[in-house]
Amino acid sequence: MKLPRLPFFMTDLRMNSTGAIERPAFKFGIAPAGTLLFLLTFLTMGCSYQRKVATATSAVAQVVTQTLRKQVLTEAAWALTQEPITVTAQSSPRSAGGKHDFFSEGDYWWPNPVSADSPYIQKDGITNPENFVAHRHAMIRFSRIMGALAAAYKLTSDEKYVLQAVRHCKAWFIDEATMMNPHLLYAQAIKSRFTGRGIGIIDTIHFMEVVQALLTMQYSAAMDQQAFTGTKSWFEKYIGWLTTHKYGKDEMNAENNHGTCWVMQVAAFARFTGNKVVMKFCSDRYKEVLLPSQMAADGSFPRELKRTKPYGYSIFNLDAMVMLCQLLSTKQDDLWNYTSANGRSIRKGIEWLFPFLADKSKWPFAKDVMYWDEWPVAQPMLVFGANAFGNENWLKTWVQLTHNPKEDEVIRNLPVRNPLIWLE
Repeated sequence: MKLPRLPFFMTDLRMNSTGAIERPAFKFGIAPAGTLLFLLTFLTMGCSYQRKVATATSAVAQVVTQTLRKQVLTEAAWALTQEPITVTAQSSPRSAGGKHDFFSEGDYWWPNPVSADSPYIQKDGITNPENFVAHRHAMIRFSRIMGALAAAYKLTSDEKYVLQAVRHCKAWFIDEATMMNPHLLYAQAIKSRFTGRGIGIIDTIHFMEVVQALLTMQYSAAMDQQAFTGTKSWFEKYIGWLTTHKYGKDEMNAENNHGTCWVMQVAAFARFTGNKVVMKFCSDRYKEVLLPSQMAADGSFPRELKRTKPYGYSIFNLDAMVMLCQLLSTKQDDLWNYTSANGRSIRKGIEWLFPFLADKSKWPFAKDVMYWDEWPVAQPMLVFGANAFGNENWLKTWVQLTHNPKEDEVIRNLPVRNPLIWLE
């Protein structure tokens, strides 16, 4: 028997550059009764008519909360026990930088078997396990800690999570003994070839959940406002480096996921610091460069499909574009519903990739040379796309996928792991 249909209201509720929520504009729509996406809204609302009027965001947030609550509180309990570890804790003799400089090595570069002293050689898609990754792991750990603390604070309003988050932020961005310098001059170096490359800027995508965590906790009574201001100052300096240094410009102009990730993280940092000029630049670049030049007419990404990891890179690039829509969309500049002059849109991208997330066996291209079995996980595109477009199937698939991946490569390419702190 066909289910009856119940009314619901959707909104383009968005967060502005200061972290405040803009006035919602409601749009009427229809959804099947009893669905995972909307039933929770009606069951948990009060009896009055006005309390039954729920936004799409709140409906998705309820599903996210129900799905992740236990995991969030478990992860936050772990985070409360962790001492800060920054780039100063470990170093590599191959780094051309100093104690406070982030250092990493190109993933797909290996020693030349001809001679140990020769420049490294490339094996595209094959990660060298001997490369220095301690700073990257420290940054991901920091992001994991901050995301968990902020998500738990959002669930409980317990100030202990804020106090612990401040400790870690001070260590990374303020304390002179342990802070990281606000640049990436020595990221993704290649032995005997480059002391650093613009391509290494992708490593700091994990700071995105750090700044989002701070926005989530900024009005807490336990927030150290001096530390909050000092952290904003650090990111203002980092944005300056990202937008003026040759490495930053090289990465911005990359024509694949690297260019997308430059815009994504710069947008996140600009929103955190309230830099509306840079936010506008990022929005325009998404509309005028990334979307029309990277996406094919069918919604795929040809440059990613040509790689040795076409599945993982397609997922990664679309997640990044979705996060741009989540970060920057406003009523006046709605990236979710933007369509380029050549017919490209974020919705088309999600619609193209979704069948292969729901059933990977349908993937018509080559399998990834590494980590094929580990993808997909609970990709951000599914939950935020479901929120933006009211798509129940996307949200159901997100619920069913892995929410706590263990593989380093997957975690490295999943900078947004706590959707609760991104939803209002």
